[in-house]
Amino acid sequence: MNDRHELIKDPVCGMMVDPQANAIEYLQMHFAFCSTQCKNRFIENPYLYIGYPGQMAPNQEGMEVVKRRRIPLSHSLSTEGALIVEQELSSMMGIKDVRITEDTIVITYDLLQASLELIETKLAAIGAELGSNWTERLRQAFIHQSEELEIDSLETKPHGHG
Repeated sequence: MNDRHELIKDPVCGMMVDPQANAIEYLQMHFAFCSTQCKNRFIENPYLYIGYPGQMAPNQEGMEVVKRRRIPLSHSLSTEGALIVEQELSSMMGIKDVRITEDTIVITYDLLQASLELIETKLAAIGAELGSNWTERLRQAFIHQSEELEIDSLETKPHGHG
């Protein structure tokens, strides 16, 4: 029996996936991803995950870029709301830890797998469950530029030994 669907490795998270799952062709190479989150992270910065000729990518070297962000809330979340936020954020790829206090979300994540922009998108989706204006209050706490600059520097600087 010829199995034409051998699993291949998602270059972002390392999971073994069906070759047709969230598939794309890039530089005449075929890639598949476990989720749209991993696919989008790859599309935004492919060389973080595949490297350059003769140079391993930061992700291939096992590098993690762990970030810890405090997201202030203008209003406290209810116990139920905090539980929803914690569960939803924790389900995202690359999220290491989520802690919610009365007026702050503290989130720890690997920048190679998640970003504030992805977290903000997830929070916006959760915001619909938490009530009006919640998403707008959160939006004020996000700064994307520093992460994008950091990702760009990781992607363009040579890594490795030598």
